[in-house]
Amino acid sequence: MPSLQQQLLDYTSGDGYRPEKPKALAKKLGVTKKRLSEFDSVLHGLVADGRLRFLDSGRVAVSVPPGYVLGVIQKTASGAGFLIPHEPRPPNLVGDVYIDRRDMRDAQRGDEVLVRLISRRRSGGQRCGIIVDIVERATNVFVGSYYVEGDAGWVLIDGKNFNEPIWVGDPGAKGAREGDKVVIEMLRFPSLGQTGEAVLTEVLGPRGKTGVDTLTIIHEYGIPDEFQDDVLEDARLEAENFDPESRENREDLTRETIVTIDPADARDFDDAISLNRSEDGHWHLGVHIADVSYFVQPGTALDREAEKRGTSVYLPTKVIPMLPEVISNGLASLQEKRVRYAKSAFIEFNAEGVPVHTHFANTAISVTKRFAYEQVMPLIKAGKGAKGKVTAKVHRLLCDMHRLAMILRRRRFEHGALELDMPEIKLEFDKQGRVSGAHEREHDESHQIIEEFMLAANIAVATELSDRKLSFLRRAHGEPSPVKLKAFAEFVTSLGLELKRAQSRPHLQKLLLKVKDTPESQAVNYALLRSMKQAEYTPFDVGHYALAEDEYCHFTSPIRRYPDLHIHRLIDGILFKRKTHQGAGEEELVRLGQHCSATARRAERAERELTKIKLLTYLEERVGMEMDAVITGVDRFGFFCRGLELPAEGLVHLSTLSQRDIFDYDRSVMTLTGRRTGMVFRLGDRVRVTVALVDVDRRELDLQLVEKLPPAKRRPKKHSPQPKAPRKSPADKASKSRKSAPPKKKPASQPKSSGKKPSRAKRSGGKR
Repeated sequence: MPSLQQQLLDYTSGDGYRPEKPKALAKKLGVTKKRLSEFDSVLHGLVADGRLRFLDSGRVAVSVPPGYVLGVIQKTASGAGFLIPHEPRPPNLVGDVYIDRRDMRDAQRGDEVLVRLISRRRSGGQRCGIIVDIVERATNVFVGSYYVEGDAGWVLIDGKNFNEPIWVGDPGAKGAREGDKVVIEMLRFPSLGQTGEAVLTEVLGPRGKTGVDTLTIIHEYGIPDEFQDDVLEDARLEAENFDPESRENREDLTRETIVTIDPADARDFDDAISLNRSEDGHWHLGVHIADVSYFVQPGTALDREAEKRGTSVYLPTKVIPMLPEVISNGLASLQEKRVRYAKSAFIEFNAEGVPVHTHFANTAISVTKRFAYEQVMPLIKAGKGAKGKVTAKVHRLLCDMHRLAMILRRRRFEHGALELDMPEIKLEFDKQGRVSGAHEREHDESHQIIEEFMLAANIAVATELSDRKLSFLRRAHGEPSPVKLKAFAEFVTSLGLELKRAQSRPHLQKLLLKVKDTPESQAVNYALLRSMKQAEYTPFDVGHYALAEDEYCHFTSPIRRYPDLHIHRLIDGILFKRKTHQGAGEEELVRLGQHCSATARRAERAERELTKIKLLTYLEERVGMEMDAVITGVDRFGFFCRGLELPAEGLVHLSTLSQRDIFDYDRSVMTLTGRRTGMVFRLGDRVRVTVALVDVDRRELDLQLVEKLPPAKRRPKKHSPQPKAPRKSPADKASKSRKSAPPKKKPASQPKSSGKKPSRAKRSGGKR
């Protein structure tokens, strides 16, 4: 009888094998309970040897043989695709791999696929390949518009992934009516010459009805919405058992002066601050974080659901929390004048802002005063004028917080931290959840205070765990690839700027400061953003490039991020002196890190996509409207640009530009240059465009160029000597990018312009 190792290899390398979870594999191989530990050891041994591997979902897949590449497929409107290879890439493979539509099989956007490289190359030398296996589907669930033709129901799936309708069988299933948005589960994916087949599982409602767009995104991205009864029951029990008067094993800080600073419309409060200064001039900072780990115990239904969700999802008009609201907005929310449990990081800094000592404690706190961001700086600047508005202790605390935060901030940037100046736009909605306008998020020093203290706490916790040689989930941001930084340097040179060493953080920082508030600022910031890697959760010591920190993790938001909850449990292990408590093993942390990274990116994509739908719906009745925009992407077929006040992004196709000119595309410096006119379109340029065509269902916006605008005037310099704190790290932002039997249903006629132009967007408010 073959060994367990050989059985595993034979089964996983067999024809038709699809990645399975370890438990399912063990069952298929007939492994008894007594041999499960042996099976687990053999499986992880094969993974360590590189013969098998774990996917992001935790399923087991075979390793990639020579001459093959594994990656994620991106599909074009023509039916062809591009493979985005996983890192590390095979030697000598630069860029993406082109897949002809005849070689795509039935792969769809986002699928993980195995591609065989072939000798054929495209013009420019791009490698070509053939899909030999679809390793894992991105999803089997889709949302689209329902219609009936003949004696069958059909669905046109939203977006541009499918060009032909999908057959769903009997008309009127689930009570669906013509034009309804419906959810389907694919039974057979469409491919060249083959119609797709699916089953209709849910009717969301008529297109355009309030809330249907939000439901569309929730289902499209597979975001868990409602909590199961056992999860809610766990939360209720925690609420019943919570005794705020109990101080067992907790340091009582309920008499300390402690404040929270959050957006005015915040519903949950997971961080609070205290600060004192001793006679030796040292600062004693207390960062108090909601003790979610007290309520969410490992292995409970509540914990399993939180891990599954990975993060709260902040959609434009709806929040889908990671934890039931009785915890997220109640028990674990650090509300004013309420006793709440916290995990506190106490950091002592010398007068220059250098940390000299750190310790942690489980605490009970009572927030003295809650502030909205907009209230803080006026109080600090008021000086004696703040008397009567807040107590002397609270006012002194705010002033001390501001002073220390600016010291820490200056030190961070001296240490090499990078800052991208990318203005954030916040949409405004009416009572029906429809876009009514937009404004730029205000980001003043009150935001910087909280950011600096949260960063300090995250660094302190990561340093402590690392010093104790514990394995934990880091928030890592790897160094950009030299190839991308070289391309960035070439782009900067094309703007007439100088970047001597593209891989040097001080040189990059110097460049960003040089272009700040200049006409070149947007171009440089967009280009550098595209050169950065995405941040991720991993147990490996990669460091955080943008923050210029070797040790970094997420500790400060356990209400809305599962990795923070994992970190809190490790802190508990230290506080209760569990000598054997080492947390999860490396392999489990790799799996958890991949899962949490995936759920975080899913949440970001869902937010962006729903924002896009709402903006397109707004513009659908405003065809012909003109707006100023900035170029965010350049390709051989045209350029993409985003509105400066209304952040809708659309395409200006090359065919709509001057008919008397031919434009050459230069990928290295991301430009389109007219041969006759010499007109150049590059990343970051400002243009004036008109809304030409809006297709909400396909998520498309076509724009036409009105004129190229002169560079933006230099903005007035701010008086503060410190650089402005980043809203998010560049890595956390970098977070981007039908053939059928019956005829395709004709698109609806183009809506007419209302003839009205929207009022200028207000620039006020803000939310962290």
